[in-house]
Amino acid sequence: MSGDAIVTAAQARADTQRWLERAVIGLNLCPFAKSVHARRQIHYALYLRKDEDGLIDELLEEARGLAACPASERDTTLLIAPNTLSDFLDFNDLTARAERRLVRAGFGGQFQLASFHPRFQFAGAEPDDITNATNRAPYPTLHLLREDSVSRAVEAFPDAHAIFGRNMQILEQLGAEGWAALNVGPGGAQR
Repeated sequence: MSGDAIVTAAQARADTQRWLERAVIGLNLCPFAKSVHARRQIHYALYLRKDEDGLIDELLEEARGLAACPASERDTTLLIAPNTLSDFLDFNDLTARAERRLVRAGFGGQFQLASFHPRFQFAGAEPDDITNATNRAPYPTLHLLREDSVSRAVEAFPDAHAIFGRNMQILEQLGAEGWAALNVGPGGAQR
């Protein structure tokens, strides 16, 4: 990430798609992801700069782009930032600022913002706790979701409130070795 090597757009996209297919969809961590992936309604946007100065502005541009497209064409956007924000706490702070900016820009009630990071850590959890992997992606990623789509998905999915706990159980059963075997980190396809 924030080292000398620059991750290319092609590599970041491939790594993120592999993570989505093997972990998010493969483990059914998000039961709503499979259908938008199959219908090619996920937009992968890349922020390749090594500094985060323009990342929130880029997120706002992506929100405008998502708002301009019908959900049938583009239901959700993943903004991937592979070359910056390697520190999770810095990323977490930026995510909070980004949420406020989305609301100030008029997107409150229209979009939700989810975040993923390779070093994601739940409050109170140890860094190596496998349950942190529920929110771990190969690179810092901001996920724009349409509120309407989320509401429809939750209504259609029985026990949507139980997804979080189920995901924790899945990862605990999988364990660190099982997660590593998924090969969903940066450059995983090359190993």
